[in-house]
Amino acid sequence: MVYYAVIDTNVLVSAFISKHQDSPVVKIFDLIEQGIITPVYNTEILNEYIDVLCRPKFQIPITIVEKVVSTIADCGLNSERVKTQEPFTDKKDIVFYEVAISKDGTYLVTGNKKHFPSKPIIVSPSEMVQIIEGNPYKRNNNPNKIIGLIDIFRDKLCSKII
Repeated sequence: MVYYAVIDTNVLVSAFISKHQDSPVVKIFDLIEQGIITPVYNTEILNEYIDVLCRPKFQIPITIVEKVVSTIADCGLNSERVKTQEPFTDKKDIVFYEVAISKDGTYLVTGNKKHFPSKPIIVSPSEMVQIIEGNPYKRNNNPNKIIGLIDIFRDKLCSKII
């Protein structure tokens, strides 16, 4: 079974900084790499990924950012926004919600559920993994997988800290 999901930027950032391979945010990208989650996005979302991940405080090499974003674009579904009348405190979150509601059955995976309307499609990374749990999946050994890029970056960052 394939699950469609808009991935909030905070999930992407958390996957990069997580020190735990089995954390839900890292599992989300493992599931994308395996084709179990199809990311849903639009140009605004991809641009936000780049803008945020390129912030100096994260020290993520631009080549890694470009590879991750292009992998999401290649594996995902480009979708248009569907306007909503839901109130938002942070206007930057609206695009994620509007893209999520543009395709039936799409989840919005976020670490900040309180920033979005209380709807069943708004889930945390843990909840998304729980939704998918029970559907067996295998790791594939694709050397270009997203999780591999995240591991490489995390290893480099951790070696600088230690």
